[in-house]
Amino acid sequence: MVIREKYLTKIRPFIDKDIIKVLTGVRRGGKSVLLEQLRDEINSPNIIFLNFEDLGISNLCEAKALHDYVCEKIGESKEKFYLFFDEIQEVIGWEKAINSLRVKFSADIYVTGSNSQLLSGELATYIAGRYVSFVIYPFSFKEFMAVSCDYTFDDYIKYGGMPFLSSINFDPDISKNYLQDVFNSVMLKDIVKRNKIRDVDLLERIISYALANIGKQFSATSIAKFFKAEKRTVAPETILNYLKWCEEAFLLYRLKSQDIKGKKILKVNEKYYVVDHGLREAVVGENFKNIEIVLENMVGLELLRRGYKVNVGRAGEKEIDFVGEKSGEKLYLQVCYLLDGESTIEREFGSLLEVKDNHPKFVLYKESSFKGNYEGIPAVRIEDWLVSKVN
Repeated sequence: MVIREKYLTKIRPFIDKDIIKVLTGVRRGGKSVLLEQLRDEINSPNIIFLNFEDLGISNLCEAKALHDYVCEKIGESKEKFYLFFDEIQEVIGWEKAINSLRVKFSADIYVTGSNSQLLSGELATYIAGRYVSFVIYPFSFKEFMAVSCDYTFDDYIKYGGMPFLSSINFDPDISKNYLQDVFNSVMLKDIVKRNKIRDVDLLERIISYALANIGKQFSATSIAKFFKAEKRTVAPETILNYLKWCEEAFLLYRLKSQDIKGKKILKVNEKYYVVDHGLREAVVGENFKNIEIVLENMVGLELLRRGYKVNVGRAGEKEIDFVGEKSGEKLYLQVCYLLDGESTIEREFGSLLEVKDNHPKFVLYKESSFKGNYEGIPAVRIEDWLVSKVN
């Protein structure tokens, strides 16, 4: 088991504090195991741990029932209790129960959920200002290297970072079946069921289109035209809703375009990236055939994993793959598969040279005959950057 120290370090300062700890992220992305690691680290005899995907406790998936169950367990005790609730969104009106337990007892509360709207509904007013949230991502390349030194960068390109893959030793057939199962679980439980979608086939087609075109500029209108060519009429508004629900389920991430010179966020040229490129391989296939966009996807998600606010950059007519901002600092990244040939080198470095500030800039590559830097901008292997401690 990989101890997810990066997340534990962020959460530890809030242990034993009167604030609810909320862990969100894509289904099967590691939230449950992290919750177990927190439980083991706290190591108290007064722990109540409930996973609401367990049918054995389906009778507790309603606020009053959950509240009464915990009250009975704690009884008249004045000792501190630690409450761990996994996939809390399965409990109807969970905020009411959690807030009441927080007020009623000396309780340190931890919850997980697989939807970004977990804390934005009407009932969330019950815990407004009383929680701190953490987004949990699938394994980074560095984390998977900690699992197995035999796990190569090419394996990561194909299979991605869903944590359970290490338990099946990355067997090709089993891994693909598992990733397809993860995708179906996210789609059916966190998108279809939650949003009461009737046209599941349309949802699948929209997701497949987005996965096939990660890192490319497209709009709801362009998807609508694509479907029209296939003799199917779909309103752009419907497509936008479906994409939004995919974002809420942490399946897709939408990055806005930033005019670097004008210092403003543009309303066009947005791009979508998938939470784990292994899911793209399972659904669309051909990660190696489309390696350029897959590499771009893994770099974009790594920036998010490292806590950056990420946009796509525009410098005049040129595009910069990623602009990351964190704690007042910026980072500019270009991503390519093959950094070779004068025209390619000038293109990849040229976009970054359009930016005249002194913030760090890098061109990341997988294969290259070019070494060192170009007019002061370093070229770095993607796999080396992925395991680096900084930037």
